[in-house]
Amino acid sequence: MVAIDNRSAEQILEPSPLAKLRRRIFGHYSFLFGAGVIVLMVLVALAAPLLAPHDPYYTDLSKRIQMPFWHADTTPAKYNPDHLLGTDKVGRDYLSRLIYGAQVSLLIGFSAMIISGIIGTTLGVLAGYFGGRVDLVINFIINVRLALPVFLVALSVGFVFGASLEIVILVLGLFLWDRFAVVMRSITMQAREMDYVNAARAIGVSTPSIIVREVFPNVLNSLTVVATVEMANAILLEAALSFLGFGVQAPEPSWGLMLNEAREYMFFHPWLLTLPGLMLFLLVLAINLFGDGLRDVTQARERA
Repeated sequence: MVAIDNRSAEQILEPSPLAKLRRRIFGHYSFLFGAGVIVLMVLVALAAPLLAPHDPYYTDLSKRIQMPFWHADTTPAKYNPDHLLGTDKVGRDYLSRLIYGAQVSLLIGFSAMIISGIIGTTLGVLAGYFGGRVDLVINFIINVRLALPVFLVALSVGFVFGASLEIVILVLGLFLWDRFAVVMRSITMQAREMDYVNAARAIGVSTPSIIVREVFPNVLNSLTVVATVEMANAILLEAALSFLGFGVQAPEPSWGLMLNEAREYMFFHPWLLTLPGLMLFLLVLAINLFGDGLRDVTQARERA
């Protein structure tokens, strides 16, 4: 009787699954940091018209290269309190362009991730579930894709068809799906041998229903991790393309384009390079920390 009471007390004192998840979330500081920065960036991008003090496209050559607020004491003649972070080489407010730059980076990263995720996940799940000739054909397609360097293809497409925001999204979305396909294929091959999948086949459940209801939910955790990695990769590739002049074109406030425009001032006004570079660093770091932490907090037990 006492043993039964002890077991009941243990069951009562055992935390619920929701409490365990909450403990893992609030105990994972890198996940909280990444999620916090991403939420902040998204809010800044959505509220850009309200937060930006000036029009990011408005130029005023009489105010070119105004110094940021930390140079107010050293160069007071070049500091304008209306421009907290100064102005660029054509007199555009730098703070406003940084705020609107979050819109460009998040739009490209999210759009490219969605397009590539749909393509790669579809191919990977089909290859992993059916195997055989389907797997051989999809493996051949993956190998062809891996033989094409994304950056060189994007440069070539930008040179032939012209560089624009839409072209960058389309190229990155169509050429960043290989990691999705490889990971989804491997995980689906393991999931299709599970007992619940065999049981679904035995009772006559259709193949599309098995893939959607049984296989896909069990690969979703790994899919989210790959998605965050590819989103960060797309943002970095867009910044590199814009830096070389084959990505987002002026006067769009892209952080990569801002780096390109600030190259000639890197020795005299390094803050023109530091600020957009810091924003890129924080956003990509936050996305990677969020993806890594999401894998940890959603698994059954914490990583040792």
